[in-house]
Amino acid sequence: MRAMQIIEWGQPLESRDYPTPAPTGDQVLLRVESAGICHSDVHIWEGAFDLGGGHTVTLEQRGVRLPFTMGHEIAGEAIAHGPGATGVELGRRYAVYPWIGCGACAVCRRGDELLCLTPRTLGTRTAGGYGSHVVVPHPRYLVDYGTVSQPLAATYTCSGITAFSALKKIQPHVDVDDPFLIIGAGGVGGQAVRIAPAYLGGRMLVADIDGAKRAHALEAGAAGTIDNAAPDAVQQVLQHSGGGVAGAIDFVGSPRTMEFGVGALRKGGKLVMVGLYGGAASISTVLFPFKMMSIEGSYVGTLQDLTELLQLAQAGKITPIPIETRSVARATESLMDLKSGGKVSGRVVITHEPCR
Repeated sequence: MRAMQIIEWGQPLESRDYPTPAPTGDQVLLRVESAGICHSDVHIWEGAFDLGGGHTVTLEQRGVRLPFTMGHEIAGEAIAHGPGATGVELGRRYAVYPWIGCGACAVCRRGDELLCLTPRTLGTRTAGGYGSHVVVPHPRYLVDYGTVSQPLAATYTCSGITAFSALKKIQPHVDVDDPFLIIGAGGVGGQAVRIAPAYLGGRMLVADIDGAKRAHALEAGAAGTIDNAAPDAVQQVLQHSGGGVAGAIDFVGSPRTMEFGVGALRKGGKLVMVGLYGGAASISTVLFPFKMMSIEGSYVGTLQDLTELLQLAQAGKITPIPIETRSVARATESLMDLKSGGKVSGRVVITHEPCR
């Protein structure tokens, strides 16, 4: 097998050859055909996340050692399995749920593997889809994507369910015709812009500093858009929404966008934080009782979320986000394009040449 790997943090990825692994036990070997490039891959590639206030958390502190193979948005062909793996059809193509826990603790047993304290996440803790082959621990993580295009299905395993899970968290706050706000309409936020009309009954407002992304949001069904870099951005939201939004999701995660999201909420509103831009925001504690607001973090989604999202997509209820496919040889270039901003519209998915 061949893998495009991080050899040194923040430096160009390198292609290396390894023996193709042989699955054991419940494992399934997948020949990777599509692997989405997620913005979180940029942080992993750099080796650290910004916690604000001069503090960072490094991937090495979280147990990641180099060389490492990224890629957690994976789809491909099942080509072999261990003797304990049942229900998997060799030669069939699947999307892979990557947010895999230990499988034995209480949160894993109740289906919340993304909360596991000892995760085995593909592409962030164990080798992922930037390799030509990936070992999936159990067939239950293989999901039939049906009529959905494979590159799009791959993106649903992270950016799609991240958006869907966040929408679920504001859904109880958003009644029919209630306004809600999506902050950041790029890769993950762009998924939310396309999923929300099929899932929420409210009026979608979208904020982004990029005029092209705002235009795409209007085409996808937004009732209004806001340039959140404008000095009067909050006032624009209050005007569009008639006094504030019932729910907001921040897909950027910077101090400025968080403060903008808080300012846009009406009384009783909820802000969901998703973006990993980094930094620290100053929010008045008095606003919590005065506005009776809540702020919740959201990270990826469950296996059930992926199943539900693919069902919506197969039913034709979601407008697909634009997908650009690139050769795996362009992985470093693609990471740099994401990091610089403005060079990627929608999602980038890398493809592998057959390697057996």
